Amino acid sequence: MRVKPLVIRLTVVAVMIAMVMAPFNTSSAEGAAVDKPWMNASLSAKERTALLLKSMTLEEKVDFVTGDVNNNYGFYNEGIERLGIPALKMADGPAGIRVANPDVQDKQATALPAPIALAASWDTEAASQYGDLLGKEAYNTTHNVFLGPGLDIARLPWGSRNFESLGEDPLLQSKLGAAYVKGVQSNPVIATAKHYLLNNQETERFTTNVKADERTIQEVYLRPFESAVQAGLGAAMCSFNKINGVAACDNDEMLNDVLKGQKGFDGFIMSDYGANVSTATSANAGLDLETPGVPYNMWGDKLLAAVKKGEVSEERLDDMVSRILQQMFEKGLFDHPAKNNLIDAKADGALARKIAEDSMVLLQNNNNMLPLSADKLKSIAVIGPDADNGSAAGGGSSKVNPTYSVSPLKGIRERAGNDVDVKYAPGSDPITAGDIIPGPSAVPSSLLHPAVPEEKGASVGYATYDEGENGLRGEYWDNAAMEGSPGFVHTDKQVNMNLGFYNFDFNARSPKVDPVPTKFNSMMSARWTGVIAAPETGEYKLSISSMGSGKLYLDGELFIDNKGTKLETTEKSITLKKGEQHSVRIEYRTDSPNFDDSDYGGMIRFGWEPPADVQDKLIKDAVELARKSDVAVIVTRTYDSEGYVDRSDLELPNNQDRLIKAVAAVNPKTIVVQMSGRAVEMDGWQHDVPAIIQAWYAGQEQGSALAHILFGDVNPSGKLPVTFPVNEKATPVSSEAQFPGINGNGDYSEGIDVGYRGYEKEGIKPAFAFGYGLSYTTFNYSNLKTKADKSGKKESTVEVSLNLRNTGKVSGSEVVQVYTGKLPAPVDTPPKQLAGFAKIKLEPGKQQRVTIQLDNKALSYWDEKSDQWVMPSGEVPIYVGSSSADIRLEGKVTIPEAKNAGKGNQDKNSKQAK
Repeated sequence: MRVKPLVIRLTVVAVMIAMVMAPFNTSSAEGAAVDKPWMNASLSAKERTALLLKSMTLEEKVDFVTGDVNNNYGFYNEGIERLGIPALKMADGPAGIRVANPDVQDKQATALPAPIALAASWDTEAASQYGDLLGKEAYNTTHNVFLGPGLDIARLPWGSRNFESLGEDPLLQSKLGAAYVKGVQSNPVIATAKHYLLNNQETERFTTNVKADERTIQEVYLRPFESAVQAGLGAAMCSFNKINGVAACDNDEMLNDVLKGQKGFDGFIMSDYGANVSTATSANAGLDLETPGVPYNMWGDKLLAAVKKGEVSEERLDDMVSRILQQMFEKGLFDHPAKNNLIDAKADGALARKIAEDSMVLLQNNNNMLPLSADKLKSIAVIGPDADNGSAAGGGSSKVNPTYSVSPLKGIRERAGNDVDVKYAPGSDPITAGDIIPGPSAVPSSLLHPAVPEEKGASVGYATYDEGENGLRGEYWDNAAMEGSPGFVHTDKQVNMNLGFYNFDFNARSPKVDPVPTKFNSMMSARWTGVIAAPETGEYKLSISSMGSGKLYLDGELFIDNKGTKLETTEKSITLKKGEQHSVRIEYRTDSPNFDDSDYGGMIRFGWEPPADVQDKLIKDAVELARKSDVAVIVTRTYDSEGYVDRSDLELPNNQDRLIKAVAAVNPKTIVVQMSGRAVEMDGWQHDVPAIIQAWYAGQEQGSALAHILFGDVNPSGKLPVTFPVNEKATPVSSEAQFPGINGNGDYSEGIDVGYRGYEKEGIKPAFAFGYGLSYTTFNYSNLKTKADKSGKKESTVEVSLNLRNTGKVSGSEVVQVYTGKLPAPVDTPPKQLAGFAKIKLEPGKQQRVTIQLDNKALSYWDEKSDQWVMPSGEVPIYVGSSSADIRLEGKVTIPEAKNAGKGNQDKNSKQAK
């Protein structure tokens, strides 16, 4: 959860003092000036911290570690002007800088491709450049703490926040995350790894208790954080969920013993916004900084009282302050105050485009449909609800206001040139936050017409309907009982509403949909009135999906009564005749017991399931355009966002599946471009189209990057960082106990077999495997060699080498992936796990010898009895290929018995004294 940020005018006094410490001037009650020997930049960060700490009062220390809930712009923790301590001015991420202050560059920054797209590049150098751009823009938009990267493993293929992180594999996340952190912190900015730990779903994310064993935590979920720590990470953010029964920010084992102890983290741990639920408990458990809470903080005066009572020691308080100050000194926050310098929109946009191009994954290319040739085309139909705007991005706190944007339509038009007629049809209604709600797609706006009240008005009933406008008349109340006059009245194209957190101003809203005022974000009620007219005669299923009661009246009679005690769907069949109008009234109230939690907002959708061959007007118009065009490019979209709902299915929302099938039926040259941050189900239409591109949320240059891929200016080289299953049932996490959990407990019973490991173990064939991605050229793998070199070390170093040749006709890049098989271990290990990778670019006909050193953790297992990694001796299968399922070469390596067997690869400082 986030609070509205605030701007603080920051005064930083930089006084350079000689190395010999001068006496302090004692401050008066009015805050007289003090000498500041800690501003001597020639001293070490540790020395400067010690000097400053001695000059701080008890009250100042408590204030320093407590967030300011009164800020208006930006997530700040106040500085202390008397001592020259700058405020911690935090910027949300991780896909760009979310500038909240309207006085800073019109709140604009570069909208980068989502981190899941970065992960699809499999490129550590790109990750470093990505991080550097974020750090640079954070600094130049007045921020000195960046809330990224996201290092949450994509455990669920439908996870609403998968787009913010770096995929399902811990090694891929670790390599890219470490490079990202180093890039950010090459600037005077502190990077923040989030969300620590096991924050892998949005459904019940504030309350869920994750049950996971130690080995699973160590081998999968901790690894990206450990790599970030080794990269010099300055801060980590603890999450809302519980871990084995203990709140993440209260979790002494996870914060003190594991992160600070085993992993040697010397930075500071902050809470997610509102995630701290205690005072002394969280402080003693290892939380160092409480970010502003909602609606109040648990620290501040409460922490001061706890220290005075001895519930929290002064030594622990000093440790909190020291950890923060030392990172501030070490990362340059004192010596290089953040500024408001105009960012280079053109140069940064060019990098955003390059990363987007490298991230797009060619999933299907039957009969070499791609690349397109503008010389051979006369017309292109561009279709899709958001294909004409550049705002396709994830929502929530990662939403960035771009410096400019290039829509897919604009990018294709500019690349195709004036000789190709490029026309546009939306094909479906705009995608909104309402589409996160599970259930059937919303009734299209083309079937609906709003009620027009009688001239004098009537308390019940309406006289006429507006045939010239689509949608239903919506009336909104800021109470749950429709009491008084409605506070907002307008025409909603669809009844497809998801308010609360999703309706704050930093969320991704379609520019085609009028926003609902934020005063309706909590308790509210609404009524929609108008008529519905079916496009064809047949049997239809109408539905209400809602949390809170939703009632559908047809022709004045109650047709559906959805109780909505939880988020659920009620549907009912009816025969409708073509063009026959039926009056519609929908009433909704936030009267579910769940609305006692103020994080929730109104959620309702008026849905339908029409007969298979029925097309509404939006689809019909798109079909007619496609029929007349040489090529049809359908740009689909999902809405993924931080919040409190995971859709829990993989279907494209808002009738887009039906759109694809209808267009493909009239144009055999139909290309589907998917803009999503998660896996998408394609089983119903995959074989109807020749080409599919997974474009992710591609940032502000999405249109240019897509056009370059479509026309072959750039050879696609992206590889999937997550497995795409056939559907939501064919996954390793398909039970209710695993997701969303039973009685508030989420059981990670799949253990270490997350993502492709689970598919391999259970023999589930995915639609597209982890690591998969096609190219416009071909590559040959040959001459595999393996070598284990102990060289007197406690554990072996394993190298794999092979020849890679570009056997096609164009230049291209290939990601060579090396997997280990089952280990000769006393515990069960994955049948396949990523152990190393390299991205190699080759010209046509060229060959390169590729050498990859394997990650030792892929050759080891976590031993829970000794709290350490153990590399077992014996023979290990080696698989080399273009994806986890496309293995080109197989070999083996023999790991010799390590010296001091059982001691290998032990984590630093196995346990830390508390």
